[in-house]
Amino acid sequence: MNPERFDKLQFLTRRNFLKAGAQFCLGAIALRGLLEERAGAATKAANPLATRSPLYQPKVKRVIYLHMSGGPPNLDLFDYKPELVQWNDKLCPDEFIKGRRFAFTSGVPKLMGTPRQFAQYGKGGIWMSDAIPHLQGIADELCVIRSMNTDQFNHTPAELLLFTGSPRSGRPSMGSWVTYGLGTENENLPGFVVLISSGTQPSAGPAAWGSGFLPSVFQGVQCRSKGDPVLYVSDPPGMDRELRRDTLDALRDLNEVQEKEMGHPETLTRIAQYELAYRMQISVPEVMDISREPQSLLEAYGANPGEASLANNCLLARRLVEQGVRFVQLFDWGWDFHGTNEKEDIRDGLTKKCARMDKPVAALIKDLRSRGLLDETLIVWGGEFGRTPFREGRTAASKILGRDHYPDCFTVFLAGGGVKAGFSYGETDELGFGITKDKVHVHDLQATILHLLGFDHQKLTFRSQGRDFRLTDVHGQLVKDILA
Repeated sequence: MNPERFDKLQFLTRRNFLKAGAQFCLGAIALRGLLEERAGAATKAANPLATRSPLYQPKVKRVIYLHMSGGPPNLDLFDYKPELVQWNDKLCPDEFIKGRRFAFTSGVPKLMGTPRQFAQYGKGGIWMSDAIPHLQGIADELCVIRSMNTDQFNHTPAELLLFTGSPRSGRPSMGSWVTYGLGTENENLPGFVVLISSGTQPSAGPAAWGSGFLPSVFQGVQCRSKGDPVLYVSDPPGMDRELRRDTLDALRDLNEVQEKEMGHPETLTRIAQYELAYRMQISVPEVMDISREPQSLLEAYGANPGEASLANNCLLARRLVEQGVRFVQLFDWGWDFHGTNEKEDIRDGLTKKCARMDKPVAALIKDLRSRGLLDETLIVWGGEFGRTPFREGRTAASKILGRDHYPDCFTVFLAGGGVKAGFSYGETDELGFGITKDKVHVHDLQATILHLLGFDHQKLTFRSQGRDFRLTDVHGQLVKDILA
């Protein structure tokens, strides 16, 4: 066929006639709308992480979730129980333990009042213990929820429920839902970044930041504050930047051919991930280099460049959200205060553990405030469950004081845009066994976080295996009373 004649014939198609010659008739207008919709869908598919608008105007643009893996002892940090102190070392009343299961306690344990010193701080009079002096200083920034509740009393299912909405593996994590719904503001960085401190992954492992049945481009990217920021992102020996570009171009062409033939969404994900990795080789080392920060700020966080610590990760979190990362998830291991060793003692052990958390978390909130970022950022701090008002069974005769897992009551705090500051919400009974006012389930917390980002948690869905799924499963209520 004559190439010139073929080019001319293309303009004689029915589609081009309607678009060009009859563009003002109803059929042409309808067709144009369909064509533009398909073109928009193709553009979105070509870049799964393209920025997308939420359902309504959001209160915040990004989230930093600080997870204290293991379950911090809420009764020794935020939920003061003077009545429990008076009952210290007395046998637990049968009404509180009859028919209940605990992780490591059987028989009749002894009640344990906190050995910590409590006082009220800030204009809202938030109760806080002497273990967290730096957080005391920013009490007027915090929204403390003392009435959290979960369904799980072991670490892995409790963390999965908290971050994926299900106690079983396979569901997308909260950060994945957020990047699926919003995309990313910076095409050179992942939309969802994970940082781990204290040398151990959380009990739920990578499932806590996995993408489940969502395309894998939405899963969290684990970065490191020591060594290469991202594993395997560096070029292998013998490959320079130009050769890497040529290689990726060839892979892209092959993947595009496969996508046209098979139409599999993971092929588009593969293209997007290769391209993101290429851009990350330049952008990630720069943003992860905290030595660029002034010495005074490093000292405020307690950060030391080159180390792997929660302090470094808090500073990195600020740098990441400053560059447009949507969801930053920090995991800090070592909050499982059973009392089986001195590190797990709620006296000196908790003091030392909090010293490595309290200062950098307070510094992060103050730093975001000073840069004008806090009003657009939501900070969430907490664990996967709480601790018992009685001594842990295995250590009942020990000089070391520890508490067992407890799902019925625990505490989280929020700070930043969209939530009331200097505010306490919810109450537990005088011994800390049950919630007496304003219970907040983990699904309610998830619904509220999505709301602050501009989503109705019931409408942010993804169809898989014949039905629509969402982060909150079939549960979740917006906690309106904590909204600013």
